[in-house]
Amino acid sequence: MGIQDKQINRRQFFAGSALALSAAALAGCGGGSTSASSGSAAGSAAPATDGGFDGKTFIVGFDQEFPPYGYVGDDGEFTGFDLDLAQAVCEKEGWEFKPSPINWDAKDALLNSGQITCIWNGFTIEGREDDYAFTDPYMENKQVVVVRKDSGITDLAGLDGKNVVAQADSAAYYLLVEGGAQEDLGKTFAKLDTIADYNTGFMQLEQGTYDAIAVDYPVAVFNTSGKEDTFTILEESLNDEHFGVGFAKTDQGEELAAKVEADLQALDADGTVKELCDKYGDQGVSYDNWVLPKAE
Repeated sequence: MGIQDKQINRRQFFAGSALALSAAALAGCGGGSTSASSGSAAGSAAPATDGGFDGKTFIVGFDQEFPPYGYVGDDGEFTGFDLDLAQAVCEKEGWEFKPSPINWDAKDALLNSGQITCIWNGFTIEGREDDYAFTDPYMENKQVVVVRKDSGITDLAGLDGKNVVAQADSAAYYLLVEGGAQEDLGKTFAKLDTIADYNTGFMQLEQGTYDAIAVDYPVAVFNTSGKEDTFTILEESLNDEHFGVGFAKTDQGEELAAKVEADLQALDADGTVKELCDKYGDQGVSYDNWVLPKAE
């Protein structure tokens, strides 16, 4: 993906959603969640509290509609590359692994109140550096644009005057609005709308409601696989970025981030990471994009 700096310091992201959303989020097994790779705009952070992790049950907050990192499998069970990684870490530590699908808009309230231990689901670091306790980045990612095969759109310039959609509170969306790295491109669109989940976005793209969808590359690969006659991923990407595991910005959060990072290095050394990358390889996950340095 052409990213030169593969060793970014531990970072952190903002918290801000109201605690009133928490109950609805914990019930969030429906299709209302948003992208776990979301790049949120800066906001005032609600104070985090230590004690969110009891040392026994490791609760992973994730978007259940963000394949291949976290989603509902054909068997009805939660699955995905990041969930498998998290489970492998829990097995090393002797923790109980508990995946918890969340409403993305309530992620900060859930994390800072201790209702989830971390956010681990293709969680973009860039733009969140000062507000979460992050592991060092473990995976490269990029934001891309998907169009219909018959659209005649072949590059980003071809989006001029088109109707584009992105997931609410996503990294792709914030790239394209005021202050984003692709702000100038976004200004050329006829409109830029948001949707709650990628399933809806791809259905509306196929139906012609929108001309393009801005999305994480692995999600694009997953949703276009087997539909190459319907969709095309533009070769020119919107950006390059990195994924990390995000914890509350507390002493405990920093300690957990360091512990999980060390476990990921150990899982890389014993071949587990490569095996999981291969498992999800046909869904856009590649070991070539694993960037967490091996332990010295």
